[in-house]
This record gives sequence, C-alpha cells and structure tokens, in this order.
Amino acid sequence: MLKKVYFRRKIKYLKTLTRSLTLTSAIAISIGGMLGSGIFVLPGLAAAKTGSSVWLAYLLAAICVLPAALSKSELATAMPSSGGTYVFIERTFGPVFGTIAGIGLWLSLLLKSSFALIGFGVYLTVLVNINEGFTKYIALFFLAIILFLNIFGVKQVGKVQIIIVSISLICLILVLIFGIPNVNPELLKPVFKNGNIGLVSTVAFVYISYAGVTKIAAIAGEIKNPNKNLPRAMLISLIIMTIIYVFVTFALAGNIPLNELETDIRPIYTIANLLGGTYVGYFAAGVGVITLVSMANSGVLAASRFPFAMAVDKLLPNFMSKIHSKFLTPVSTIILTCVAMSIAILFLDVEKIAKLASAFMVMMFISVNACVIILRETGTQWYKPPYRSPFYPFVQLFGIISGIILLVFLGMIPLLAILTIIVLGFIIYFKYGIKTARTGILRKYGHRPALYLMYKKKNIEKQERESSIKLGATFLDGDLISKAGVIVPLLGNENSPEMLIEIGIAINKREQLQAVNITEVPNQTFLDVFMEESPKINSLSRRISGLAKAKNIDIDFEAVVTHDVSDTIHELSHQTNCDWLVMGWNGRAHSGILVRNPIGWLLTHINSDFALFKDNGVRHIGKVLLALRPGRKDKNFIAIANRICQFYNASLTLLHVVPTQTEREVKEEMKQTSLRLLQKINTKSEVIILKSDDSINAVSKISAGYDLLILGTPQKDNWLSILFGTGKDKFTEKSACSVLRLTMKDT
Repeated sequence: MLKKVYFRRKIKYLKTLTRSLTLTSAIAISIGGMLGSGIFVLPGLAAAKTGSSVWLAYLLAAICVLPAALSKSELATAMPSSGGTYVFIERTFGPVFGTIAGIGLWLSLLLKSSFALIGFGVYLTVLVNINEGFTKYIALFFLAIILFLNIFGVKQVGKVQIIIVSISLICLILVLIFGIPNVNPELLKPVFKNGNIGLVSTVAFVYISYAGVTKIAAIAGEIKNPNKNLPRAMLISLIIMTIIYVFVTFALAGNIPLNELETDIRPIYTIANLLGGTYVGYFAAGVGVITLVSMANSGVLAASRFPFAMAVDKLLPNFMSKIHSKFLTPVSTIILTCVAMSIAILFLDVEKIAKLASAFMVMMFISVNACVIILRETGTQWYKPPYRSPFYPFVQLFGIISGIILLVFLGMIPLLAILTIIVLGFIIYFKYGIKTARTGILRKYGHRPALYLMYKKKNIEKQERESSIKLGATFLDGDLISKAGVIVPLLGNENSPEMLIEIGIAINKREQLQAVNITEVPNQTFLDVFMEESPKINSLSRRISGLAKAKNIDIDFEAVVTHDVSDTIHELSHQTNCDWLVMGWNGRAHSGILVRNPIGWLLTHINSDFALFKDNGVRHIGKVLLALRPGRKDKNFIAIANRICQFYNASLTLLHVVPTQTEREVKEEMKQTSLRLLQKINTKSEVIILKSDDSINAVSKISAGYDLLILGTPQKDNWLSILFGTGKDKFTEKSACSVLRLTMKDT
C-alpha cells in the first residue's frame, strides 16, 4: 500500500478563484492599470525635459518595460495564483529582499496614486470654479473619501472600470484623429531640448506610465487559459498603450507651444479645448476627473495590500495583518497608505512624486528580470512555467542593464530614496521578519560553490547545526525506513527510475533501500492540493514493487510533497542515517558564485556519501570502467565498483590517464599498485594506463567500449570556475556510456 509523507507546516486556506476572465477582459484590466496620470498629467512635464521628442521617450520607455512584461508573464504562469511581484521577489530573493520589495512596491503605487490625485484636482478646477492653488487640498479631500470607501469595502465594480477605460480610450483616440492632422511642424522644434541626456532622463521619468501593464499578473488565477492569455494580455495592452502614448504626445507637442506645454499638468484638456472648443474641453476634463480618481482609488486598494501581505508573512507588525470584523478590510494598512499619500501630496511637488514613483518601479522591474534568471539557472524543481520568455537571457539582461541606466539618469534624490528604502527594509526585517523560517532560492543556492567547500568536516558540521536550528522539528512523519542503507530521491526528471534504483541496490551494503518521489511546489501553493494519489505515482509504485520482487530486496516507496526539495533530501538523509544518497543527474556540476543548482547545495549539506547517476540509455551493464582522478584513495572506489560489478555480473577495468611525459618506471609502478588492489576483489578485472595530455577526450574515446563509467568528484576548481560556474562536468558530458559520479566523505 502506498504511503504518502507530507510536511507539517502551518497553512492558511484560501477560497479557490474561478477562472472567469477572458482575454478581452484581461486586456481591459491591463490597459486600465496604465491609463491615468501617465497621459493625462505627465506629458507636459516630460516635454519640458526633452522637447518635442517626448513621443520618442514614451516609445523607448515601452521598449525598456517589455522585458519585465515578458519576465512577469513567465513568473505568473509558473505561479498562477501567487499574488504578484512581491511574492515572486520574496520567493526568489528571500524575506530580506522581499521586505525591501514590499516597501518599494507600496511606495511606487501610493506615489503614483498621489500623482493621479493631484492631476484629478487640476482637472476638477476646469469644471468647478476653484483656485488652482487649492488643488492639493482638493486632492486631500477626495483622498479622505477614498479612504472611507476602501475601509467600508466599497470597491470598483469591474463593469464600471471597463466603462471608464472605454470612455478614456475614446477621448484619447479623438485627440489623435483631430490632433495629428493639425500638427504644426514649427512647434516640433526643438526636437531634443537637452540632447541625448535629456531624452534618456525623460525615458526614466515616464517609465511609471507603463507600470500597470503587469498588474494583471496578480489575478492570474482568475484568467481563463492563463498560459496563453496572460502573456497575450500583457503584450497586446502594452502595444495598444504604446501607440496611444506615442501618438497622443506627438499631437500634444505639435499643437501646443512648448513654453505652454512644459508647465501644463492638464494637457488633454488643453488640446481638447484648443481643437474642439469649450464644451469639448469640458468633456475631456470630465474624462480626466473620472479616470484619475478611479486610478487613485484602485491604487489605494492595491497599495494597502502590500503591507497587509507582509504582516501576514511576519515581516511587519502583527496588527497590520488584522482585518476589520465587520467590513473585512485591512483598516490599519489602508489608513497607513492614505497617510503616506497625504504627506506626499502636501510636501512633494508633482515632478518629484513622478520621479520617485518611476525609480521604485524601475527597481522592482529590475528585480523581476533577475528572478527569471535565478529561477531558471538554479534548476528549481517546481519552476516549470508553461510560458517561457523568448530570447532568454538576453531579454532579461537588457531589462536589468537598461533599468540600472534609467535609475542613474533619474538623479540623486531617487537614488538616495532607494538606498533609504533598502536600509529601512533591512531594519524592518531584523526587527520583525528575522524569525521567519522561509528562505529564498538565491540564499539557498547562492553560497560559495559546493565543490570548493566540499568535505571540510568543520563546514559540514557547522552547516548541519545551522540547518537543524532552521528546520526545528522534523518535517517528515516517521514512515521512512530508519535502517535504509541507500536513499533514492526521484524528482520526476529521470530517464528510468527503475535504472536509478538498480544502481542504488548495487551500491547498497544493507538489506533495505528507501525510494522517495519528491514533488516540489512553490511556497504559495498549498500542499493539500496534492493529497490525492496521482496515476503517475500509482504507476511508479507498481513498477518499483515489481523491481523489489525481481531483485529480492526490501524497497520502501514514499511520495513526498514539499516546498523545498533540498531541505527535504537533507532531512531524508538525516532521519534515515543512510550510507548513500543516489540521485539522477544531467551532468551539471554547479553554477557560479551567485547562483547554483540544488546539487551544489546538497554536496555541502549531506553528511553521507553521494552518488550522481547520468543515464545515457544503457539498459544492460556488462562492462564497467573506473576512471580515477589524481589524489583519490583508489581502494574505496574499487570497493564500490566491485559491488556494482557483482550485482550486474560485469567486468571491471581500472583506467589511469597520465601525461605523455610520464616516465615508464612511474607508469609501471602505478600499474602494479593497481593490480595489487584488484587482487583483493572477486571480479574479473584489468588495468589500463593511457598516456594523454587531454584526459577528457581520452576517457571519452575509451568509454565507447563500456556500459558504465565511474568517476570521482573533482576536489577543487580554479578561481574562474568558482566565480562563473563550471557548467557541465566535461568527463560526463563527453562520455559515450552512462556515468556514475561518486562523492565519498573520506576521499
């Protein structure tokens, strides 16, 4: 009977969201996230920085945003119900950077909403006879209304939002239809008011206009067929809004003199009034009012959820995670958000608000691009996005590099603000979040390369102590065989699980073997989803049961669902006190100093012998080649090779590859020493010593005559491989047969 082993963790249950949003609805929501202050307020301020080339700045900003849209599409399809950018960053970088990201996202949204409210006040003065000097106080008055609306749970209705978006688009399309034909070429001079530097700084300034394109990812769990519709919605909405932004700003620059446009924060009203007269201007002002107040309301709704989510994750004070018993809204975080917005409205001018909002959003989009690189390069088991960003990693690298350049051109104040947020994030984390048990992918796979540290006993013991402190009580429920000599984790990517288990049986010195199928899922996915036994697990159980009977060995099979495959394997090894851990392998040694795969982490944390098996499709092992690298204790490897040969009734060849200048006497002595070692085993064996200065090609050529190549792990790497990673193990990659790489503590 198949037994399942589950981790014991505190899990909060959420209602299942129905996938009801079509592609059209998703596009409307994404466009709604971008329509607002970016076109109704910002163009004039942007034109003041670069001249009539403001349209080009919007186009270049869209190109710089594109990598983040593609990356976030990939992340959202990998975690379609995860809840957005904060969770992606926290899962990848860990709680420390998650805290910083949460604060950054919160500030970018509330600043963007503050910017929208100031614009709302200015447009309102067109419809109501109010002095423009009171616009900030008008903004504060409506902010108070928005505060109470959010506390009482009166939110935007989806259909109303679609109507508002439609009216706004119609208004802007009319501006294009009547504005483009009336463009005055004389007003388009100067094209570049402040040269290339002015253009790049303007690109950074208007970046925030496209921030809403990725908002749709936060509700990916409600989109029909998200694997296709989510990236389509982002790309289509980005293209639509880029066209709107580029041509509307071109029309503005060609119809309104630059000396007037650069101080105008209600440019849509101005051009509508200019082209269509007073009543058309009033209509445009009315559209601006409803669009901007709607944007501000949705901004408060979204922004207040970031500190709430952080408090739930124990990264902020617990009172922020409380929900009002009657209204079922996070009152404290809504009030905090509105207070912060009121401070921004009162004490920051419009340009500074826009710059800060853009700076924080650029920082978050840089992080999103980095998330994709880290998650792909670590080979994290659960990260299997149905949609993958094209031209990886060049798209992500472009997004990161362009984002850094834009941050520099935003000026000193935004950079200092980002530095302040980073420091504040660290302080908040060490005050509230340091006790959290979660760790990010980067922290787990971002230490020094495993092969560089391997087999230093003090290191292993220290890491085990730290791991036991972090894990606390054991995660597993005790159904494992405590006396198993070999643990075989099955991660679902093996060519043949039976072949891998056979290798484990051959190595095993005890009577029992433990096979464990491990399914890793993101922290945001509840383990209860996997409570039902799948046909795949039942099939695997049946096949392993048949193998146990055929080989007459006690094999226990368990299925484990976990949030962390590395910690799970570590715990399996710790609980069973096994001699060997045997895993399938693709030949990858480890990555570099910043990122590495789970194999690298395990090599420094597992306090048992470790075997990696690369299955090249060989199903009958009749000839085994043992290729020893310099500095090994040959007898330990020969003992393991002998057990494998006895199991398969195979012959053994001991191979030494020596430099071509090796003297004959040294070669003969090496051969005699090896023969004496082979005399102690009862397997048909021979010794081959090859002279070659290219050991990789030598082993590759001779491996064609064998079924299994046994290797040891390299003891050290040069500084270049430590920094940038070794990628594939060259001996394994070039081998013509299956490969077993052995790592033993006492070698």
